[in-house]
Amino acid sequence: MRALFRFKSFVFDPTRRNTLVSFSKSSKSKTHKTPSKIQAESVAITSLFNEITEILGSDVVESDETTRLRFPVSGETNVMTGGDGALVSCTQGVRENAKVGFSGEDGEAQKVVLEEFDVSPVVHEITSVVRADDDILVSMEDKLEKLSFRFEPKIVEKVLKRCFKVPHLALRFFSWAKDKDGFSHKVGVYNTLLSIAGEARDLDMVDELVKEMERNNCDKDIRTWTILISVYGKAKKIGKGLLVFEKMRKSGFEPDAAAYNIMIRSLCIAGRGDLALEFYKEMIEMGITFGLRTYKMLLDCIAKSEKVDVVQSIADNMVRICEISEHDAFGYLLKSFCISGKIKEALELIRELKTKEVCLDTKYFEILVKGLCRANRMVDALEIVDIMKKRKLDDSNVYGIIISGYLRQNDVSKALEQLEVIKNAGHSPRVSTYTEIMQHLFKMKQFHKGCNLFNEMIENGIEPDSVAITAVVAGHLGQNQVAEAWKVFSSMEEKGIKPTWKSYSIFVKELCRSAKYDEILKLLNQMHASKIAIRDDMFSWVISCMEKNGEKEKIEHVKEIQKKCKSYPQELSVSYKTELRQEEELVDDYNHPQVVQLSAPPPASSAVDKMDVQAICRMLSSSRDWERTRESLEKSTVEFTPELVVEVLRNSMIQGNTVLRFFSWVGKRNGYKQSAEAYNMSIKVAGCGKDFKQMRNLFYEMRRQGCLITQDTWAIMIMQYGRTGLTNIAIKTFKEMKDMGLIPSSSTFKCLITVLCQKKGRNVEEATRTFREMIRAGYAPDRELVQDYLGCLCEVGNTKEAKRCLDSLGKIGFPVPVAYSIYIRALCRIGKLEEALAELANFKGDRSLLDQFTYGSIVHGLLLKGQLQEALDKVNSMKEMGIKPGVHVYTSLIVHFFKEKQLEKVLETCQKMEEESCEPSVVTYTAMICGYMSLGKAEEAWKAFRNMKEKGASPDFKTYSKFINCLCQAGKSEDALNLLSEMLDKGIAPSTVNFRTVFYGLNREGKQDLARSVLQKKSALAAQRKVSA
Repeated sequence: MRALFRFKSFVFDPTRRNTLVSFSKSSKSKTHKTPSKIQAESVAITSLFNEITEILGSDVVESDETTRLRFPVSGETNVMTGGDGALVSCTQGVRENAKVGFSGEDGEAQKVVLEEFDVSPVVHEITSVVRADDDILVSMEDKLEKLSFRFEPKIVEKVLKRCFKVPHLALRFFSWAKDKDGFSHKVGVYNTLLSIAGEARDLDMVDELVKEMERNNCDKDIRTWTILISVYGKAKKIGKGLLVFEKMRKSGFEPDAAAYNIMIRSLCIAGRGDLALEFYKEMIEMGITFGLRTYKMLLDCIAKSEKVDVVQSIADNMVRICEISEHDAFGYLLKSFCISGKIKEALELIRELKTKEVCLDTKYFEILVKGLCRANRMVDALEIVDIMKKRKLDDSNVYGIIISGYLRQNDVSKALEQLEVIKNAGHSPRVSTYTEIMQHLFKMKQFHKGCNLFNEMIENGIEPDSVAITAVVAGHLGQNQVAEAWKVFSSMEEKGIKPTWKSYSIFVKELCRSAKYDEILKLLNQMHASKIAIRDDMFSWVISCMEKNGEKEKIEHVKEIQKKCKSYPQELSVSYKTELRQEEELVDDYNHPQVVQLSAPPPASSAVDKMDVQAICRMLSSSRDWERTRESLEKSTVEFTPELVVEVLRNSMIQGNTVLRFFSWVGKRNGYKQSAEAYNMSIKVAGCGKDFKQMRNLFYEMRRQGCLITQDTWAIMIMQYGRTGLTNIAIKTFKEMKDMGLIPSSSTFKCLITVLCQKKGRNVEEATRTFREMIRAGYAPDRELVQDYLGCLCEVGNTKEAKRCLDSLGKIGFPVPVAYSIYIRALCRIGKLEEALAELANFKGDRSLLDQFTYGSIVHGLLLKGQLQEALDKVNSMKEMGIKPGVHVYTSLIVHFFKEKQLEKVLETCQKMEEESCEPSVVTYTAMICGYMSLGKAEEAWKAFRNMKEKGASPDFKTYSKFINCLCQAGKSEDALNLLSEMLDKGIAPSTVNFRTVFYGLNREGKQDLARSVLQKKSALAAQRKVSA
């Protein structure tokens, strides 16, 4: 990975022009603060806040445009800004990129072409066939055949752009069209498909499309690389995004402003401000930069760190490069500090504004109040509101922020008190404020209070919006008052409010929860009559809900409605044309950010220093005496930030005891506050060491500290319980999360299903129930999860449920060939080759694509049955089609030849791999080690093991475990003991089974003293990993 970050050193210039703010040394000092200074520091912060309140309370507000801080927080728009938020003047030096089309002329040309697409009868006619696909008797492909059009790349590309929201249909159309007359493999078609797959978060489809481009000799252009970077960035696959970025360079394409812009945004969204800064430095050195919107994202991301000087420099560059006013830059800076919980820095900024004689308007008071509420400093927030009240700046907005702060703490009584304060002050509460309180009251089973609040809102002449009405509908359904819910829902139309898709979605989910199936049918029919687009995931929820209760007749009614919703008229409606145009524009604008050119490079600062991380890790591993380690840490000059702590936790996971003591110690340091990411990583460290008591303690501490507990936190705990076989506790944890009001995310579902499918603690019934719930919730599982789930179902012989899973995956847009290839793979792995071949023969889709996906699995299945010749024939037939055997095929052959004791064939297979530049994987090396051991050739096994490490394929846990088993079976347990020590040295924790295998082996060989040392190693490892020992 080092090759990815060959950046030159880049240091911020302290003498730069236009410095916005000079913070006091206390806010960015790197000197260590001893515990004796904690009280003094606390007093200093209080003193600072008192000083700020005096500043804010002493001035008289004047509406002078020259001094007012003008931050466009709400609907205010600067006439000088473009769509991305960057000033028009910033775009005069846009870096030329004719291929991607960033110039103004290209934009005009694109607009003209789009208009031409909209009136193209050919494209409209093809699109109506593709997107309809509702006829059971006549397939989409047959209908397309009858059109008798030449499917040239331009036409195919235009149709694909209009299928942006139906990726499964887009891929199906492409699979059919690519074999037709007039089609040729053009990069524009693949770029559109990659954009569609990326928007659908279907990374498997993205990978397959890239491979297909390579098979068809279709070269990538600059836009292809940019799309791939964007796809992986949006999916938070930062590692893959970085690899693509580096491959782009190696392919001869110099990354342009668009690629850098997307990379930095992706890193900011993923919370990797350290890497974003590195890319920012490289951009500066190359003389390019980005628009205001990306600058604000970078500012918000870096503000979470302790590097205040870096944040200040970025704000300076916003003024100099984007030519915004200092007033606006102050606003962005204040907002970033408040969002990041950096209240001290925000207060120092306010003090700095005083010295510059800048007056704050209402919006900036609101930013400060919101920041204080986020930091759970409600008393301080109220003090600011009192100052606003004295200066006659208070309004319903700022009181709404206070109410939101109390509701975030689940303190509804104080929220209601503040509601009375708003009314007594003569202000009308906002609709959103009423709605927020009502939602909390309904959630706390205080239904009548919530309804009274809704009635009060209407009596006071405040018109409810769709969100408020939907909240009341959900409240009624929670009380099983269906008739009243319908009455309230219908009142939307009477008030001239059109129910949104979200409103319908909540209504449907609540009806499903109450099993009111007749009402669901009524609501679906109403949605269809109102021309509300009903998504497939909603139909999936409803059908799954009805299946549980055996409502077969009603399921058929739902499917009839689904067919109606999918049908498209031959003459496209205006709304449909508008939707298609929006989808085309979404594809065309997928990666077209606004960029600006930089005249003089500004300074920057480094992110988390890897040397600092390594230094702390060395301290933690140098001694098991915590007091000595703590003394070393106290003397260290390293600046501790949440980002650095996360990296230390990640790199020292096997030393759970020491590293969690470090986590506790650093959390008590003056001026330091743990982040949610740091808590999540500490919870993972404790769970990996099976220290579940400490894991729970950290979770409760995280909640007490006011850190945001998301689905990711729960997913980590679920995975840690489940991986050790404690699946019942994992299930209870999942339910506990839902009871806390959190809706399971895709990752939470995946973690639970994965651990339920593994052999240790397997619970197939619960896995099936959770998988169906995931589908109903509208989440599409990834390939890895589908592989685990189908593999589990096949292993227990539940092929009926596996086939049902295939049907449901097809309905939600999961690629059908990929799903069937996974199913066939699972059948082959359990020895059901005949069933696998039958599924392959009966497949009605693109057979050639499925053959490519499954031939390795078929070869594996044939070899398990001992049918070597048939397997070799299969390999040769694929070679004739231009498909070379992959590493998994060669590995299967090696395993088979070892089993048959045909060492010459093994060596011959290895020679073929080398000739075809097929690098052996860790699995291949592991198979060779076990094979040699099975033939009694221990020396050859060790040679393969050493060769593996020399080639850069580091042995993993499975490699060590299998080698240890083989050595103990061969009477070489002392060598296995050495492998245990090597595992520990490499940071791989041996399992209880590993220790037991070596212990029994040494005892069998009469080496009792060495056997006792195994028990000592096991006890030492347990003490090393656990705090709650």
